[in-house]
Amino acid sequence: MAHPALAVDNYLPYMPDVVRCETSLRELNVMWRLIESTARMVCPTEAQAILPTIAATRSGFDRLESELVRSLVSEKIDNVMSAIATRAGYIIDIVVRNLYERTADVGFLAIDRVLCEFVAGQVRDVDAVRARLRSYRRKYTVYDEIFLLDTEGNVLVQTDPAYAVEGTQDPLLAQALQTDGYVQVFRPTDLRPGLGPSLMYAQRMLHPSTHEPVGVLCLVFGFETEMAGIFRSHRDPRGRSIMLLLDGDGTVLASADEHWIPRGVRVPTNPDDNPRLLLFAGREYLVATRYAEGYQGYRGPEGWQGQVMIPIDLAFQRDDSSVLDALDPMIAAGLLSHARNFSPPLYEVIRATESIRRVVWNGQVVTAGRNMDRQRLKTILDQISETGARSNTLFSHSVRDLYETVLSSSLQQIGLVAHLAVDLLDRNLYERADDCRWWALTPEFRTILAQDSPDPGAFETIRGILRYIHSLYTVYSRLFVYDRQGRIVAQSHAGGDDSASASSVDAETLQAVLALDDEQRYQVSPFRVDPLSDGQATYTYHAAIRHPDDERRVVGGIGIVFNARREFLAMLQGAIGGRRNAQAHLTDRQGRLIATTHPELPIGEPLPAAMPWLGLPNGETVSRIVEHEGRYAVLGASASAGYREFKTTDGYRDDVIAIVIEPLGDVREGLAGATREHDDWWTQASARGGHEYATFYLGGDLLAIDAACVREAVPADQMTSAPATGHPALVGLIPPTANTAINHFIWVYDLARLLNPAAPARSTEGRQIIVLERGAQVCGILVDELHAVPEFEASEIIDAPFGGSGRRLIDRLIRARGGQVLIAVLDNDRLFTAMRG
Repeated sequence: MAHPALAVDNYLPYMPDVVRCETSLRELNVMWRLIESTARMVCPTEAQAILPTIAATRSGFDRLESELVRSLVSEKIDNVMSAIATRAGYIIDIVVRNLYERTADVGFLAIDRVLCEFVAGQVRDVDAVRARLRSYRRKYTVYDEIFLLDTEGNVLVQTDPAYAVEGTQDPLLAQALQTDGYVQVFRPTDLRPGLGPSLMYAQRMLHPSTHEPVGVLCLVFGFETEMAGIFRSHRDPRGRSIMLLLDGDGTVLASADEHWIPRGVRVPTNPDDNPRLLLFAGREYLVATRYAEGYQGYRGPEGWQGQVMIPIDLAFQRDDSSVLDALDPMIAAGLLSHARNFSPPLYEVIRATESIRRVVWNGQVVTAGRNMDRQRLKTILDQISETGARSNTLFSHSVRDLYETVLSSSLQQIGLVAHLAVDLLDRNLYERADDCRWWALTPEFRTILAQDSPDPGAFETIRGILRYIHSLYTVYSRLFVYDRQGRIVAQSHAGGDDSASASSVDAETLQAVLALDDEQRYQVSPFRVDPLSDGQATYTYHAAIRHPDDERRVVGGIGIVFNARREFLAMLQGAIGGRRNAQAHLTDRQGRLIATTHPELPIGEPLPAAMPWLGLPNGETVSRIVEHEGRYAVLGASASAGYREFKTTDGYRDDVIAIVIEPLGDVREGLAGATREHDDWWTQASARGGHEYATFYLGGDLLAIDAACVREAVPADQMTSAPATGHPALVGLIPPTANTAINHFIWVYDLARLLNPAAPARSTEGRQIIVLERGAQVCGILVDELHAVPEFEASEIIDAPFGGSGRRLIDRLIRARGGQVLIAVLDNDRLFTAMRG
């Protein structure tokens, strides 16, 4: 979009391609003014037919000189801002999703019976408690340290003796003791002296009997390691921009490059996405700032925001590789026909190119076959032709540069979306593997299942614990505990109905759980519908519950059913963000759908669009322009790489492929401009004295008609719809139009349907109408693109060897280039007869 207040001059020094375009526009504007003035003075009568078009072209250049450059600058800025804003959003959203899990962890661990009894002074085995906390850390590797504090701030136990402390005077202690829930702080603390700011989650612990506060549990999140992983995974591969995490004052909490922008400094922010230059440390930047969208109602530490900054001198550098060179020419041409929708400035450049081509073409046909003195007009026509060639070259380069920018930006961003989708999946499921293993260590579960004949009331105790867990961890549809025989003894269901939909787990899963050799191991079902998954395909995570006095004896297991349908959909919708037309999918290595934003695609069925990418190596992301379901689209594919030890070193493998598809427009067949072998002719008119033919494109074919029959060409957007007449080829009419020779309504017919009545109707966008005349009759034919007005000798014309259907309108062939190219010639009389119907 164009920005009314955009200071174009501030950006032009960093856009050499736009500067070249601006300079050329200014020079060409002067040339067209000179041509118009010369034509009016030297040959006003002979040039009368083309003077309106020249005037319109000159007027167009006046507008283009001011508007096109602004649009080009605006488009380039928008592409950069969109790219850095996407990354800025990812930074904060990934952080918030991760920290949401921490708020649940601290709430659950703070009620752990063993830990509460220790803090309350009911047990004194420090080594056993430390071992329990270290077991927790081995599963939840996101924590650097865990503390148990008494109400005076004394450290009762911690997991890392390398940084041992005796106590704390941090206000966090009093705040946690007075709060019913978790407390979250990020700051330096005497619990971690000399280690800089720490992100801590604290919650008070209650006496098992009196329920009075007896201490505080404090989890220290591995903030630096986590941020380094996010920056590494989602960085700009070319290193032109820097990713930052900021607090509410704009102070840097984490930086992707400490040598560039260190922690602790304050940087300018841009939360409203204004495309303005912001100064930091003597360098100007484009900046995008994002607050968290929030996850399950949690928005992270107050004021935190993600930010990406790119220096203005690096922002518009182009990659060495060319998207267009790698793109199929037919797809490139088809996409270009949708420029009005996905890049208005690109569309304006294309329109300008068509206008120049039409001026030259009309200048060449205006005197063809007419008995008039052409000498005085010849100089004007030659100058039009030369200036038209320069204009065409300029606009062709502008189109390509801008087209390359738009497509490169789209491909880059769709790849980012796909990568984020699988990254969010792996990060989320990592937590599920942690949860099932830790909850399996719940003392009540172990004690009750170890009994030969537990009291029925004991199972109510298990059910109560499951319900409490479920209130904290809302990503599950069902939690259940089963004994060594696989019988389900208690469960909690998200819908509130805790009655079992199945009385036991399947034999295969039970055997796998019983065979787990230590508490670090877990079992995951394949993605499928199970009796306990409420008819929805999902993953169910299992861990073994072990005898309290013998770790080698498995007395049962816990199963946690992930709410895949809801959670995966939320992940995909979060990844695609504001891309309203995009669809995101997750598949397995066989291409079967695991999740999708498409409401009509069935889970479990193959996704055809995923098939070419099923062999994508883990951690790799690709983006391509494709044809998908009859539309051009940008497609991003990314293969999961795991997170921390999950799917990397823990023995579990389950690759997932993310496919993101964003349509750009309907596929258009037979487009002119896809491949052009004859473009060098359009500025060349033979001086051999042969007969002149007006040539043009229809689909991929080059056709011709006697130039003496042609009045002029006008853009198809001047056509209005026509009343139904029964003629299958009638598509509209041209009203009397300023700056043309048309002074009454003219019927327009689709030439493709005149040649072949079964030809499908196509959009008129970007097409041309050639106005023909035969005596007093005047009409228009709709074609794709104008070509040239060359001359051919009689020896180069042969009779057409075919007939029938639409071919009856073609009576001769031109053997151009020594017979290398055949051009079909339309018979004007037959054409008018066909149009009369």
